[in-house]
Amino acid sequence: MIDPALWVHEPPYYLAAAVLGYMLGAIPFGLVLTRLSGMGDIRKIGSGNIGATNVLRTGRKDLAALTLLLDGGKGTAAALIGARYGLDVMLVAAFAAFIGHLFPVWLKFNGGKGVATFLGVLLGAAWPVGVFACATWLFVAFTLRYSSLSALIAALLSPVFAWFMVGPEIALLAAAMALLVYIRHHQNIARLAKGEEPKIGQKKKDDGAPAASA
Repeated sequence: MIDPALWVHEPPYYLAAAVLGYMLGAIPFGLVLTRLSGMGDIRKIGSGNIGATNVLRTGRKDLAALTLLLDGGKGTAAALIGARYGLDVMLVAAFAAFIGHLFPVWLKFNGGKGVATFLGVLLGAAWPVGVFACATWLFVAFTLRYSSLSALIAALLSPVFAWFMVGPEIALLAAAMALLVYIRHHQNIARLAKGEEPKIGQKKKDDGAPAASA
């Protein structure tokens, strides 16, 4: 086995970390699970998203929970594996996994909105930051009942948590992911501003406005 201390000095290993992280993140668990269970193509249901929130719209809470765990778990796994070879390699692998979820090659680069993977990456990269981010999501979700708003607030605060709890490297990772979370949620942000965003548990309106995040 290659000495982990040498990895941080070899550019090819950064590339390997990026490729492996991306391939792990690109696994579309929501789509795989719904197809294996006979639910069909999740992209043709609800918002068309492959994440846990849209899987929940099939009525299968077990599949939604499993999708949430696996989408988060792949981010955690990428960060933990990368951490064996140094902080820089971990940052590359973790961010690549997040990118893989958002833009999976298997789905013509049209993936999920990244919330579960975002939280999973933070748990693997710096678990106290991940715990605070998850707690923020849960608090907003239970009080205001908006999944998308919960994600947006958790994403916004995560770089702040990381800066004070860990340091600038993890804060930068959190900030980069948070920016992409906001970009992927631009439609949700517009609906929130108009007061048209469905709350958690609320059925989608007939106008076809998709709900929340995943």
